[in-house]
Order: sequence, then structure tokens, then C-alpha cells
Amino acid sequence: MLAPFSTMIALFTDFGLAGPYTGQVKAVLQREAPNVPAIDLFADAPRRNPKAAAYLLAAYGVWFPAGTVLLAVVDPGVGGERAALIVEADGRFYVGPENGLLELVCRRAKNVQLREITWRPPLLSASFHGRDLFAPVAAMLARGEMPLSEARPSGFGRYPNWPDDLAEIVYIDHYGNAMTGLRAASLPAEATLLAGGRRIPRAHTFSSVAAGTALWYENSNGLAEIAVNLGRADEALGLAIGSAVAITPP
Repeated sequence: MLAPFSTMIALFTDFGLAGPYTGQVKAVLQREAPNVPAIDLFADAPRRNPKAAAYLLAAYGVWFPAGTVLLAVVDPGVGGERAALIVEADGRFYVGPENGLLELVCRRAKNVQLREITWRPPLLSASFHGRDLFAPVAAMLARGEMPLSEARPSGFGRYPNWPDDLAEIVYIDHYGNAMTGLRAASLPAEATLLAGGRRIPRAHTFSSVAAGTALWYENSNGLAEIAVNLGRADEALGLAIGSAVAITPP
């Protein structure tokens, strides 16, 4: 059952803030759901990488209250054969492509309903479904309306071979900190991470170690994150999205 109005729409995309893409998507949301705030969560999700982005979305999506619509578009196969999905997971609505981006959201939620979007706008570009298809659908949901769609079984469009936790870097933030696809709670308390050819011990936070020292810690959304106190972990350790991370004894 849809609520009368969404609390907000949260954008999770790889569109970037430069150029027209994010602005055009937000213009559609403003036009179609003017009373629902649109929040920029990630405009720099892993580019063309639904797998890495899936672990990021699952960790950050649950921070939002029930009723939130999350517009999630990392869609290198836009215009191809992949389906368009609505996933209701623990009271939140996720709108995005059927390419694995919503896999970890589905897997970790207690209650999931999956629908394939059959609604199509009068004009649908081949290359910008984020603006032309997913944004209008997110706005409909935010208004309390269910767009034309068909229920699908729980296994539809799923990626069961993907691991529950991904031992790779999935995001580099503004400070050069490197988020992994590993939930910190899944790791032994005294585990050491191996990344960039270095053994990295766990610490509570940045200031727990000397300046210039590498550490990993549980970030504010539960992921194991690698940092260098007062430095950039990506540069110091040669890390990038996709870099492997190993878990070793202390």
C-alpha cells in the first residue's frame, strides 16, 4: 500500500554534477512531484559499474526512512534489453534498471516486492531513461500513485552469484577515503585488511592513529572504509574503484 506522499526522493546516480544530466532529472521531479523534496545522495556512484554501486546503495539506502523513494540509476545498458524495476524493500521504494543495481537491496531486506515497470512516456529517448522513464516513475510513487507495472517473482532479475559482501573498493570519497563493499559487522573484530600491497589495521577513527598512518574503520553507514589520517588513502595506497581487498588475521 502506498502512502499518500513520499517523505522525499533520494537520487543515487553516476551522472555527476557537471553537465546537464542531474539537473534535467531534478527538473522532471520538480515538475511531476513539486511538493516532494529531491535529495542528492550520490551523483558520483561508481561509473558504469552496477555491481560496485549495488553494495553502496544497499548500505546507504537503509539510512532513509520508510516512504522514501530512491531513484537509483547506474545504467550502462540503457536502451538495451534490461527491464525497468520498482522494488519495495522494507517500506522504501527503489526505482532503477534490472542490471544488478538493486540486488543487494533485495537480498538484505526482510520484506520485498518486485515489479517490472510497463509504463512508458510518450517520448522516450534511447539513451536517457533516468530522465524520461525512471524520474517520472519515481515522481508517481512519491505522489502516492503506482505506475503501470507488473508483479514479478522474487527471483526475477536477480544476481545470486554475487557475494553478500564485496571485497573490493566501491567508492572513493572527496577526502580520498576508500569504501569497500564489506560490512564491518561481517569482519572479525581484530581483522587486518590487505589493500594496495599494505596490511591495514583496524582503528576506531582517524585520530586513533598518527598522521600519515593508514587504517580501516567502520564508517557511518556500516561499511569497512580505508583511510589515511590527514592524507588520501587512494593516493598513498594506489586504490581505485575495483581494487581488491583481502581479509587477514591481525
